[in-house]
Parts: sequence; structure tokens; C-alpha cells
Amino acid sequence: MQKEFVDKIQKITWKYKLAESTVGISKTDKVIEIQIFEIELKSQVIPKNVLKVIDKAIPYQILYRFIYKKNEAYGITLKENKNAENYYFSNWNEAKNFDFTGIDLEKVYQKIIKTFIPRAAQTKSSFNEIIDTDNKIKALENERDALASRISKEKQFNRKVELNKTLLQRKKYLKKIKEEL
Repeated sequence: MQKEFVDKIQKITWKYKLAESTVGISKTDKVIEIQIFEIELKSQVIPKNVLKVIDKAIPYQILYRFIYKKNEAYGITLKENKNAENYYFSNWNEAKNFDFTGIDLEKVYQKIIKTFIPRAAQTKSSFNEIIDTDNKIKALENERDALASRISKEKQFNRKVELNKTLLQRKKYLKKIKEEL
């Protein structure tokens, strides 16, 4: 892990702390502070293993800004009870407009995470439903991609046909979920 830190990260800067004492927005039991870190990288690859170590060491929610030369990307960890549940990342040089307003820090944190979630999944009313829908879509997309990969590698025709049937079912189900949104 230390080698990965040295090989991939040029510099980490703690830029901002969003807390009741700094921005005047009340904390909640789930979100006490939101940290904003800027990570200068040695290559245009986000070091996800390093982020896991940082997230374990720091109990607060963290918004990451990654910089490589003149390129930038963002990332955030969905933390539940100080455990990293999921990571969300922007594409390199994708414009992100974060809204740091809200009645409490938990609402601010949820708004930040929503900027990373595709619009289709955001039609649900509660934050947990949005996250569940996004996770379901990601799982189906991963399954679809894995099936397509297996089909391209399969040599036996009858197995290819069976895998293709499964792939078509997954695509229909994914399309149905997206249309319901």
C-alpha cells in the first residue's frame, strides 16, 4: 500500500472542512463533517485502493478532487456508519456543479452524491431509493457486460445461444427499469 501511495500520489491537500463550526449548517448523527481533499496524481489513474485506506482512517465523509496536469476529476464515498459502502467518480474533465446548501450536513452530503448519479436514477423520492436504484442499474450493467464478454469467448454454439438468451433477458430488464424511472 505504501508503494501505491508513493507511485501514484504526488501530493494530498486538505482543502476544506464543512462543519457546523465552519459553515453554520447543523450536523446530524450520520454526517458530522464533510472533508474536501485535493489529490495531485502522478498519472491519470484514480488510486481506488488508496482511497479505501484514507476512508478507513478518516471517519468523516470526503469529497475528492483529483488533479493530473491540467485534468481534473471528482470522487466521493458513500459512507454508512463510517464504513465505505460505494464509490462514485466523475469522468476526467467532466463539469460538476456542487450545491453546498441544505438544512443540515446530511442533506448537503446527499446533494453532492446525487451529482454523481445518472439523472434516470434520481426520479425516486427518497435518497435510499435513489441509491438502491443506482446500485441495481450498475449491477445489471456489470452482468450484461460480463455476459457479452463470455459470449465472445465461448467456442460452443449451443452455449453461445443460451448465453445470448440470458443476455437479451438482462437487457430487457435493464431497459424496463430505466423506463420506469
